[in-house]
Amino acid sequence: MVLDVSQIAIDVTKEAVGLVSDRVQWITADIGNVGFAPNAYDVWHDRAVFHFLTATEQRVAYVRQVARSVKPGGHVLVSTFGPEGPTKCSGLEVVRYDAESLHAEFGVRFRMLESLKELHNTSFGSTQQFLYCLCRIE
Repeated sequence: MVLDVSQIAIDVTKEAVGLVSDRVQWITADIGNVGFAPNAYDVWHDRAVFHFLTATEQRVAYVRQVARSVKPGGHVLVSTFGPEGPTKCSGLEVVRYDAESLHAEFGVRFRMLESLKELHNTSFGSTQQFLYCLCRIE
């Protein structure tokens, strides 16, 4: 399953994937408004969504979605802007994290297995610091 708030992003990705896109469930929605089945997923991969959740209640709702949807023993990989990443993206405010502050948002039920920082080269010729955290749900 692939979820994005932007139908344009979904369409571009479907085209890039090609024929195998028929084997993927594509959902256009806000992550806070989706009813995922409980314990349905082995892996949750967030590529640059969590840092856009600037309100505490948004982050709490997101973590609740993950905790409910991922099977015990499943893995959660979240990538956000790192502590030296941008403070805005696409004109929107973001929250930057180090490994400890990101893990604190998720809590003890999520056991951090690994984290790393990366300098991502953008299509605009700049770099952005990203943080990746891999956790397992206990």
